[in-house]
Amino acid sequence: MNPLLSRLQPYPFERLRQLHAGVTPNPAYKPISLGIGEPRHATPQLIKDALTGSLTGLASYPGTLGEPKLRQAMSDWLARRYGLKVDPSTQILPVNGSREALFSLAQTILDPSKPGATVLCPNPFYQIYEGAALLAGAEPWFVPSDPARNFAVDWAGVPEAVWAKTQLIFVCSPGNPAGAVMPLDEWKTLFELSDRYGFVIASDECYSEIYFRDEAPLGGLEAAVKLGRHDFKNLISLTSLSKRSNVPGLRSGFVAGDAALIKPFLLYRTYHGSAMSPIVQAASLAAWADEQHVIANRAMYREKFAAVTPLLSAVMDVALPDAGFYLWAGIPERFKGSDTAFSRELFAAYNVVVLPGSYLAREALGHNPGAGRVRMALVAETAECVEAAQRIVQFIQSQSH
Repeated sequence: MNPLLSRLQPYPFERLRQLHAGVTPNPAYKPISLGIGEPRHATPQLIKDALTGSLTGLASYPGTLGEPKLRQAMSDWLARRYGLKVDPSTQILPVNGSREALFSLAQTILDPSKPGATVLCPNPFYQIYEGAALLAGAEPWFVPSDPARNFAVDWAGVPEAVWAKTQLIFVCSPGNPAGAVMPLDEWKTLFELSDRYGFVIASDECYSEIYFRDEAPLGGLEAAVKLGRHDFKNLISLTSLSKRSNVPGLRSGFVAGDAALIKPFLLYRTYHGSAMSPIVQAASLAAWADEQHVIANRAMYREKFAAVTPLLSAVMDVALPDAGFYLWAGIPERFKGSDTAFSRELFAAYNVVVLPGSYLAREALGHNPGAGRVRMALVAETAECVEAAQRIVQFIQSQSH
């Protein structure tokens, strides 16, 4: 067996199941889960129609590069969304969701034969970053986050000796779990550091289309162009249809950026066996070509966040994020920072599931930045999310007496 597999930690949701094992939730309440970030709005009919209307595609092997018309649709979306000019033949690849691509990109980029091969991960973070680094033979280094800036990553907290060993960094903007969007000046800093030390930037942007203010979140490729980096040197952006179009089961997204990185990534993927099914390609083309369902989806999230956030902010340290579909909430002092106790007791008393924040982070520099917080995924319909929020308020108020 690959000995590196033993270094992988249990996924947060497995830890959550273990935490709740043996607990019998209050039967007076129907179960409501805010634990898993799985979109639950209806899949648009146009995507379903494209999927079922292309079943003849099952009779042929797909190419790893994807159909030219799909890559053109992806390029067109980048032009509409960010004002970018991206070559669909050399700077775009379809992928089977951003998770698969984040993992396989690391296997393509990293060279574990170099002493101290390092991957920078935000902290808290999406656990695929850590697993991808470990299974590529590199060491993850967890970058501290700044609670004063909505848990934005504190890149200035990385020592120069760590930058010198870094081969890849994962950026998540909008962030998971806190929803912070990285501003242009921080992109400028990372690009300058990349030029100095030669590392690749993987920009995970799967939450980019769920935002609450008039200005859409800045993307990595967009930041590069604003700073005159039209070749996207050492930059790969990853995005997905899962959250944007409510199709997590479709497993569809794309990567775009530096053609000098896309070429070896295509070679790796050809051997990896990760070509996108022709019927998924057809459904993806329909999704990327349509924006109306995205606007409607965003409006539903805005409605529920506007209803839920004021309820919870009265009893927890929580505010409207920049983007994404999570609330990242500080628990009351009564729990003495134990986000696991809060989650377990809430589940027992009110049958509501929330994810302990410490499960989404690692102790680094003597501190777990997720401790004392919980992540709530507002993915259900508005009424169910409001009911969950009301139960959480009741739970907290009951604990204060």
